[in-house]
Amino acid sequence: MSGPSPCGGRIAIQGVWPQVDCARYDAKAVVGERVTVAADLVREGHERLAAAVRYRPRGEQGWREAPLELAGNDRYAGSFPAERIGRWEYRVVAWTDHWTTWRRALQAKVDAGVDDAEIAVELADGAELLRRRELPERPGLLLLQAAAAMTADTPLSERVAAATDPSLHAVLAAHPERLDLTESPTLTVWVDRQRALFGAWYEMFPRSEGAVVPEEGPPRSGTLATAARRLPAIAEMGFDVVYLPPIHPIGKTHRKGHHGPHDLQPGPHDPGVPWAIGSAEGGHDAVHPDLGTMEDFDAFLAEAHRLGMEVAMDYAIQCSPDHPWVTQHPEWFCHRSDGSIRCAENPPKKYQDIYPLDFDTPDQEGLYSELERVLRVWIDRGVRIFRVDNPHTKPLGFWEWLIERVRADHPEVIFLAEAFTRPKMMATLAKLGFSQSYTYFAWRNTKQELTEYLTELTTTPTRDYLRPSFWPNTPDILPAYLQQGGRPAFKVRLLLAALLSPSYGIYAGYELCENAPLDDGSEEYLGSEKHFYRPREWDRPDSLAPYIARVNAVRHAHPSLQQLTNLAFHHIDNEHLLCFSKVTPHHTDPILAVINLDPAHPQEASTALDLGQLGLEHAAAFEAHDLLTGARYVWQGPHNYVHLDPHVEPAHVLALSPL
Repeated sequence: MSGPSPCGGRIAIQGVWPQVDCARYDAKAVVGERVTVAADLVREGHERLAAAVRYRPRGEQGWREAPLELAGNDRYAGSFPAERIGRWEYRVVAWTDHWTTWRRALQAKVDAGVDDAEIAVELADGAELLRRRELPERPGLLLLQAAAAMTADTPLSERVAAATDPSLHAVLAAHPERLDLTESPTLTVWVDRQRALFGAWYEMFPRSEGAVVPEEGPPRSGTLATAARRLPAIAEMGFDVVYLPPIHPIGKTHRKGHHGPHDLQPGPHDPGVPWAIGSAEGGHDAVHPDLGTMEDFDAFLAEAHRLGMEVAMDYAIQCSPDHPWVTQHPEWFCHRSDGSIRCAENPPKKYQDIYPLDFDTPDQEGLYSELERVLRVWIDRGVRIFRVDNPHTKPLGFWEWLIERVRADHPEVIFLAEAFTRPKMMATLAKLGFSQSYTYFAWRNTKQELTEYLTELTTTPTRDYLRPSFWPNTPDILPAYLQQGGRPAFKVRLLLAALLSPSYGIYAGYELCENAPLDDGSEEYLGSEKHFYRPREWDRPDSLAPYIARVNAVRHAHPSLQQLTNLAFHHIDNEHLLCFSKVTPHHTDPILAVINLDPAHPQEASTALDLGQLGLEHAAAFEAHDLLTGARYVWQGPHNYVHLDPHVEPAHVLALSPL
């Protein structure tokens, strides 16, 4: 009788990976990936072990199986294919491989020159291992024939050859004997569609496209129809997702003026902040009348799809004082002691035009149901991506409930968490089911900061559940680096976002290098589009649009840039230069980037490449084809000279191939 083990069998199965918080949450993958599984397998004695990962989509009867191989130090690893969207189950199984154990002992005795009589006894023992096996007719017959050959009255060398025949081992490997099979608990992985991992986003305010802002007289808002005319240019830049801030009616009570967040004296034609949702014209399930109708939204969505792009909508759970819910369901809001409804605050900031919802309301069921309903209004119209505003200010249990409800019949829906908050809260939201997360990328500028942050995202357990989305700017964030660095800074941050992370985005105006802040030391834009219309001259000759198109084309052409955890940093002897690579699993498609982080000055250095990581350790020389400029260089060995002038081109993005 065997003693107890952590998994209830002869073999201890420990450290199964991936698992998130002791399997409380799903690990994450996307369709087309192979989910790598690993575990420590420990058994007393010197017997050889064998292992496999069993896997299946949840709800499917029976298990599929893929082998795990010894990777060193009792660690076994393997993978299985994530073939479709949804939740998958997997478990590690292990057993003692009696045949391999016996064959290894036989070979050791033969190699040591043990006397023939002892070898003959070993062969007889091996034959018994074969005879006890119960296999289908043809493989079973092969085993009986091998057992007979191992105990026949023939030269010992022939009997040993029969025992070590590779074809015999192949039969036994295909029909393993699992007398002491031990299983791990069942774990889960949520498999998203590929857009959850890879995609380029472009954020635009529809009301600015086609808007008219005369020097005198009232301005006129753009519409969804005029915004749709901008879509071909966005598609030409290579973007995959067009993200729209809220397109719902905007309240008038406590509306902010167009001079910025502290302007409490709006003019009669100031349009208000789109996140102050709700008016007499409707709430979260309506389109702002200035933008058009639901039919106009359908046409905008259809045009984006025709151009090969998706539309992401903003899901902002908050209301203006004029939202229909305020009068229909006052119990859904927080009331102060004087009877007034509490507005949103982030002291010392105060948002008088926004009422947060009270998730502790006695009518929690009604509130939850309504929040799900308005989300499904847009899902029913064809939206499959939502950027969620400030999810860290709503209950975690609500998000887990809502995402699971949506996944039940729309597992293809993607949620991006806009949560610039504490690291552990960001991580928890990702565990709860958010497909992607905004990050601290906008404030990571130096070589050390970028290296440390990307190492955390790609090599720690965070990689199993949090997918970063890198944004150099947003309507709320104009970093000092962009304010001070000019056009070269916009190129540098674009390249870093697009090459380090498979998912990234920019806010409209980035291609025009808009970088004027509201005040010194502020990250708010001067003339913020959040507060007023901002029509732009898109066809300016100095636009970065062609450059952005080139970068996105490189991303689409190279699979290695469509992954996250394949990132590797290489040493380069200049603190202003960042050198990194991405390579596909079989060392194909190696892409090496060297980027000058100093937007003001030329920098030069010599690389110290890890040629093994690049799959070039045996190459006497290799070609480095610059995918940005088209230039081709012949490099040799790990040490190669680079010189990058940010006012000419701040980076090399090199496709490497042996000569």
